[in-house]
Amino acid sequence: MSRHLEVRDVLKTIVASARELLDAEYAALGVPDDHGGFAQFVVDGVSDEQWKAIGPLPRQHGILAAMLHGAHTERLADVREDPRFEGWPAAHPEMSDFLGLPIRDGDEVIGALFLANKRCPKPHGTCGFTEEDEELLGMLAQHAAIALTNARLYERSRELTIAEERSRLAHELHDAVSQKLFSLRLTAQAAAALVDRDPARAKGELQQVAALAAEAADELRAAVVELRPAALDEDGLIATLRTQIQVMDRAHTARVTFHSSGVRALPAAQEEALLRVAQEALHNALRHSGAAHVDVVLEKSGQGARLRITDDGSGFDPKTVRRAGRHLGLVSMRDRAGGAGGRLAVESAPGKGTTIEMEVPGG
Repeated sequence: MSRHLEVRDVLKTIVASARELLDAEYAALGVPDDHGGFAQFVVDGVSDEQWKAIGPLPRQHGILAAMLHGAHTERLADVREDPRFEGWPAAHPEMSDFLGLPIRDGDEVIGALFLANKRCPKPHGTCGFTEEDEELLGMLAQHAAIALTNARLYERSRELTIAEERSRLAHELHDAVSQKLFSLRLTAQAAAALVDRDPARAKGELQQVAALAAEAADELRAAVVELRPAALDEDGLIATLRTQIQVMDRAHTARVTFHSSGVRALPAAQEEALLRVAQEALHNALRHSGAAHVDVVLEKSGQGARLRITDDGSGFDPKTVRRAGRHLGLVSMRDRAGGAGGRLAVESAPGKGTTIEMEVPGG
């Protein structure tokens, strides 16, 4: 379990381990949300086809609600005969004996782990799950609590990091862009004063205005790229990427194109990582490679997505770049990909252009 960095991978391992160790047909782990449903629901023993046929994620009701709200362990001979049982969808597998435990962080219940249909002889009216099974499942529930608590701490740390980064960028905007705009205004005023009496000098000042405007635009673009756009939360990854690429296509001489197919909504951390990697790769291609065409493709890959940014620019030798200490953002991109549970691949050679590919597993 400790090998996995992504919380969902840890939860999948816990559920699969519980089903195998306690010799049950089915196992599941639910993490509740604040709206009566589940933020995550991991199952083992149910095929993908069965899961699709069952339909939407369950709500917090019946025995599940009892574990989440009453914080009690449930060991039942037949879950269907319990007065709290409220039925299940037609495609749901039949379950009889049942063992479920709340997952706790101190006094707070943050999830529920449960098993059904112990594979053993069961006299009528008895539960196949034993006290020893309950003890073992309790140990696995503790591991799940640690994984979920760590995820919460990571998210809080990430939020603090974002707040600090926004503060830093605000200072950079003030120190860099504001100064450039102040110089731009003074130079424009000087040019206006010289137009009538010294046109040659006025022309020189106007050229300086153009140069300062370009520098200010570059500074502003670099700062804006570092911010997570509100559009990512509102419009999703595909629409946000498409909009940003359209802006880049208009702002640069290179042709920048975007294609997407089959990609569904991904976990927020994965969408942000894909967006940041796309921004970094586009920045490199448009500022350093001399490319005439940059193509961005986002496509479905299993349950996740694959992002590919290809340019026809000057390319580079990745090994030489590493030895020279110039990373062109590659370290940052790899960190972002790894932090989202994905992988990053870079293909480039002098004169051959560059392809950067990132893949994430989905939710």
